[in-house]
Amino acid sequence: MAKPKGFEKPAGVRDYLPRAVTKLRKIENDVLHCMSRWGYRQMITPTLEYYDTVGVASSTSDQKLYKLLNNRGQALVLRSEMTAPVARVVSSLLKDEPLPLRLSYHANVFRAIEEEAGREAEFYQTGVELVGDDSPEADAEVVALAIASLQAAGVKSFKIAIGHVGFLDGLFQEAVSGLPQAQEELKSHLLSRDYVAFRETLRRLELSEAQKQELDGLLRLRGGKEICGQALELSNHPLARASIEHLCKVWEVLVAYGVSQHVLIDLTMIGDFSYYTGMTFEGYAAELGFPVCSGGRYDNLLQQFGRPIPSTGFSLKTNRILDGVSGLPEEEELPILVQYDALRRQEGLTEAARLRTEGHAVVTRLASGPEELKTVKRLDADTIEAEGERYGEIYTFVSFVSEHG
Repeated sequence: MAKPKGFEKPAGVRDYLPRAVTKLRKIENDVLHCMSRWGYRQMITPTLEYYDTVGVASSTSDQKLYKLLNNRGQALVLRSEMTAPVARVVSSLLKDEPLPLRLSYHANVFRAIEEEAGREAEFYQTGVELVGDDSPEADAEVVALAIASLQAAGVKSFKIAIGHVGFLDGLFQEAVSGLPQAQEELKSHLLSRDYVAFRETLRRLELSEAQKQELDGLLRLRGGKEICGQALELSNHPLARASIEHLCKVWEVLVAYGVSQHVLIDLTMIGDFSYYTGMTFEGYAAELGFPVCSGGRYDNLLQQFGRPIPSTGFSLKTNRILDGVSGLPEEEELPILVQYDALRRQEGLTEAARLRTEGHAVVTRLASGPEELKTVKRLDADTIEAEGERYGEIYTFVSFVSEHG
């Protein structure tokens, strides 16, 4: 294997240049501020976790985990998502806190990938967990907050698709009873949105025509509240019906929030983590063909850490928003240059400090003579770019020039 060159980096990771970092930090800060106004307190967990605890609980497949050994021979992982680390903390350090808990986070996470273009091994998530409430109100709250967070991030046009794991489980138990492998194959096709393969699998299964029609009808269950009624007609399984009734209540709360225009019910949707137990949802921006947020209910996860309490939450994929969504702020405030000579250094640095206290970005420069001075006080953006300049405004303090901008 050839030795990597000095400028090369591993597949799936990237460098964020200053302008991108400015935008990413703005998204992060605006979203976290939005979450705090909903009562969510920010927490930070370590990048490294034990494989036998968070690694196993995360439901990320072993093939996608970055695993390593510490100097004691213990297996560690780079966190692959944030829900399992938060569950660990809730079950230990926050075990005496009154419920429900509302927690937020922003962090980089890691997934081992095949070396394919566009796949990322390290990416950023900003999200929340609402712990200790199993009501439709709680599920609706995290969906409404996801909508508010996308708006805070600058995403103008998007849709939230909500589904329910229990409905799919009940439907498959009813229509594909006793065929667990077939159930998993059908779920896999739904997860990948491969409806052609879903129908092909149905065609091959030894099911009655009524069972096949029941399952094929699932693919048409996308729309508004009317989908709830159609779903109740499709299945009589108790789990499926209870799940739809829960989803109908969530919809009613979203109407009360005034955000139902951003939401559609999609009962073909299945969460990509096995720990989801109830409502799941994904958010799609109009400019992108893949989710910019996802979440759902995971009532059994905390039990793995010894605290069986219900939870729900979501995360925004902030780097996808940064890369693919138009409408994000592009303007970057250029710094002010304060230039001075040795005799008037004190004045120049005092002025720089004053400007910084007013919120301006300021850089300073010692000029040893007139030939090193920049004399333009203010440049518009086009002129700055054309002339290779980097400053929006220039202040000059020199003993041989009387000008002070």
